[in-house]
Amino acid sequence: MKTTTIYNHAFWNAMRGKQAAYNEMYEGEDSDGYIIPTEFNKKYQKALEKENLFRRLATVVNTKSKDGTIHAVASTGLAEWVSESVAFPESADTFKQFPVSSYKLASLSKIKEHIVKDNDFNLEGYLENEFARRFGRSEESAFINGDSINEPAGILNATCGGEIGVTAEGSTVLTYDEVIKLYFSLKPEYRRNAVWLMNDETAFKLRTLKDDYGNYLWNQADNTILSKPVEYSNYMPNMVSGEIPIAFGDFSYYWIIERQSLTIKVLHERYLINGEIGFSGCERLDGRLILPEAVKLLKMA
Repeated sequence: MKTTTIYNHAFWNAMRGKQAAYNEMYEGEDSDGYIIPTEFNKKYQKALEKENLFRRLATVVNTKSKDGTIHAVASTGLAEWVSESVAFPESADTFKQFPVSSYKLASLSKIKEHIVKDNDFNLEGYLENEFARRFGRSEESAFINGDSINEPAGILNATCGGEIGVTAEGSTVLTYDEVIKLYFSLKPEYRRNAVWLMNDETAFKLRTLKDDYGNYLWNQADNTILSKPVEYSNYMPNMVSGEIPIAFGDFSYYWIIERQSLTIKVLHERYLINGEIGFSGCERLDGRLILPEAVKLLKMA
C-alpha cells in the first residue's frame, strides 16, 4: 500500500493541507501518525546514514512487536574438512535472548502556512533533511551513551555495553602503547571489520602520538590507525578522568531494533493562530550491543 502512487499522492496532499483521500491512507495509519511512503523512506534512510554513523555500521533489525525478546547468536561455529560419508560436524553456536523495548523518539517542526502551501517549496526535501538531522543525531547519542532508561543502551553502557580492553595509566593523557594494547585486546575475528570511534578532540591528540623511533601512530595518508578506519562522533567523551574516549570493534554487532520507522502527523489546526502548520515525527526503536566482546573500550584512569 505504502509503495503505491495513490498512497504517495494522498500522503503529500495531506501534508500540504490539500484535500486528501484519507481512506486511501488507512493502511499506513499508525498511532503516532502516517507511515511515510516507501520512496520517501528510502531517501530518508540515506539522509539518516549521513547524520548517524550507526545507521551505516550497525545492523538494523525490523520487528512488529512493541516489546518482547530477540534471539542472537552468542558464539560462532566453524566449518571443518571432512571425508566422504563422514557425518557433518555439529555447530556449537548458542543463542541468547535479549529484552526489547519500543522507545519513542519524537520531534515537532513548525513551518509557516503560506510556505507549506507554496507549490515551489520542496516540503518533501525539507522534512527529509530536517527529521534526518534531528533523529539521526539523537539516535547516535543514545547508541553511544544511552542508559536503557527511556532510551536504548549505548556501547558505553556499564552493564550491557562493550568490554573494557585497556585502562590508561593517566587521567588525561594516552600513550602509544595503550592504543596498541587496545587494538590487540580485540579478538582477531572482530578486528577484521573493526573501526575506531572517538571524538574530534581525542583524534587531534592521537594524531600527535609517535613511537620511540618517531613514527606516527596515525596514518595521515588514509586516516587509519593500524590500518583500521577512524569514525568520529562528538557524542564520545573527552579524555578526562574516568571516561571512555575510544571504542574499537566491529559495530555490526550493535543491533538497531526498529519497530516503527518514521511516521509523520500533520497538525493543521493547533498552530493556526500563529499562521503555522506543525509536523510531528516519531520513531519507535531500541538498540543493543548483542556481543559485548566485539567492541573493546579504552578507559581513562
